[in-house]
Amino acid sequence: MERSTHVRLVGIGLAVVSMAIGSWMLFGPGARSQSKITEADFHRFPGVTGPTHVSAVPPPVAADWKRYDQGGKSRLAILLTDPDSSWLGLAHGLKSIGIPFRMTRDVKDALTHDMVLVYPTISGKVLSPEALTQLAEYPRAGGTLIGVQVLGGGLNQVFGFHEAVASRQRYDIHLSGTDPLLAPFTEPLERQLRVGIKEKGIEVLGTYGYTKSANPLAVFEDGTAAVTQKSYGRGRAYAIGLDLGFLLLKGYNNRGEELVRRFDNQFDPLLDVWLRLLKNIYQSAQEDAVTLGTVPFGKSLSVLLTHDVDFTQSVKNAVEYAEYEKSQGLVGTYFIQVKYVRDFNDDIFFNDEGVRYVELLAKEGMELGSHTIAHSRVFSKFPMGTGREAYPSYAPFVKDRTTAYNASILGELRVSKFLLEHFSGQTLVSFRPGELSNPFSLPQALQATGYRYSSTAIANNSLTHLPYQLTYDRLTGSEADIFEFPVTIEDEELPRMGDRLPQALEVARQISRYGGLCVVLIHPNILDHKLAFEKGFVEGVRPYAWFGSVGQFGQWWAARNQVQLDAVRGAGGFRVEISAPQPLEGLAIEVPLGWQLDKRAASAGGIEQQGTVVTLPAVQGTQTLLFTRGALPKRS
Repeated sequence: MERSTHVRLVGIGLAVVSMAIGSWMLFGPGARSQSKITEADFHRFPGVTGPTHVSAVPPPVAADWKRYDQGGKSRLAILLTDPDSSWLGLAHGLKSIGIPFRMTRDVKDALTHDMVLVYPTISGKVLSPEALTQLAEYPRAGGTLIGVQVLGGGLNQVFGFHEAVASRQRYDIHLSGTDPLLAPFTEPLERQLRVGIKEKGIEVLGTYGYTKSANPLAVFEDGTAAVTQKSYGRGRAYAIGLDLGFLLLKGYNNRGEELVRRFDNQFDPLLDVWLRLLKNIYQSAQEDAVTLGTVPFGKSLSVLLTHDVDFTQSVKNAVEYAEYEKSQGLVGTYFIQVKYVRDFNDDIFFNDEGVRYVELLAKEGMELGSHTIAHSRVFSKFPMGTGREAYPSYAPFVKDRTTAYNASILGELRVSKFLLEHFSGQTLVSFRPGELSNPFSLPQALQATGYRYSSTAIANNSLTHLPYQLTYDRLTGSEADIFEFPVTIEDEELPRMGDRLPQALEVARQISRYGGLCVVLIHPNILDHKLAFEKGFVEGVRPYAWFGSVGQFGQWWAARNQVQLDAVRGAGGFRVEISAPQPLEGLAIEVPLGWQLDKRAASAGGIEQQGTVVTLPAVQGTQTLLFTRGALPKRS
């Protein structure tokens, strides 16, 4: 007996099937009125209806900097001079790169730390004369002070410049000189940064260029300093001439059109360079600087093999990719388009036969994710929806590239999730939209429908090769409990994928130098050169990469995001205190050069140290590691 009945719906018949939504909705350029559907096909699974619960979009909750006001003196102190600034971008960036920090608005409290970053500005308008005097004395007393947008308060001489000149006509930043802080930046795109692309003709980020800086770390194209530095024996003072938090949110929120140079398949570490520079300063400033690793089990690169199953032949081909991945001990993520409506895009393939292939993917141990139902280019323009959309009454129809009917964001998310979970037995946590169409409201919609992880953005558009946490409406004021893993390598660019394996391996190598993430997107519409590429890529990065599905890595990253890390000086060594609210396997930390893990702790817990990287096989709750230290390296 067949599992389903194929029902042809014509004209008003399709509208009846869609009663839960109401009238047909039309989206896309030039769409001004409702339009009749002359014919549509629909696949019905008898007895299958749902979901029955209502998906409620949570209201935004204003992010509170006090949530980050915790931790010991080994952390980087962020002195927040304006709580209405883009501090959330800075917080998310520091978490991504693994720098432990705490925020405070108390100057005296901040100055008890060995390193203080003042954000978003230093001036007499936001700090008292007493506070400014204390900041001026701090580097002279051996502390490390970073000022973001130093605009006044009489501290120009402290930071080593004459004047801060504002402009929106600067586009490029060059890392200058041979300072040890810049030694890790050996790639051309790490040395040449940008705050805009002149040819695009879009207003760029406002900057402050510092004049007469004797020894800058970075300079704008007009010769003014973008990052100054001044030495005071053990103390240091650095001034940064742009709003780092705002810049980070530009990338994380996919709102940096004026900064995007290339779409995909390229190394573009703009945000990562800034975060790594802060990490380098932190590690050079503090003898007890301990940071969180970015890759499970201390590997150099995280690799997620993902597949967008959005074509009739792809459902069948996907099984062959899965068989290869299983043979290698790998788990890929298969984003399935739940296509039970025939329309402009393609025939129906989420039917009896398609479901059997989906079940095979699950049986092979692969992760399933949603790739929507409509796979519409204008998904980003869909209304949010009611949160009551359900199969079979939810029947989105794509008329053409710019027009879709009877569709909503919540409908695409919740109905596809319901059907995939129903037939596979898995709980879906990962999502990628068709054509990577990215609504501003997607973060809270994902949260409302039970997803945890998104792979929606392109790494080059995000300006980073590290994961990051999303914000409500992709704005600045409210966090969403969703993490984004942007796509690095994809298969639609020419030349064909199989002919650019060396280039892809080079991108992976570049990202691996600082523990980045490489998400590979392959449409299994064919086998041939694409499957050959995957095999070659896996073998090429295997010696230094950790492999996992989006869900596996997402669970690890979300748990890592909650880890608190502090180092405490003691007689003859240091104590590192790790607090992990969620269970976490393969957490790595980086300790200063010369630190040696207490051998008793290592043998008892299976903890391993290789150089400065210490890997814990499993951690939950509070764990303390003891280190002895050799001779500390001299400061230059």
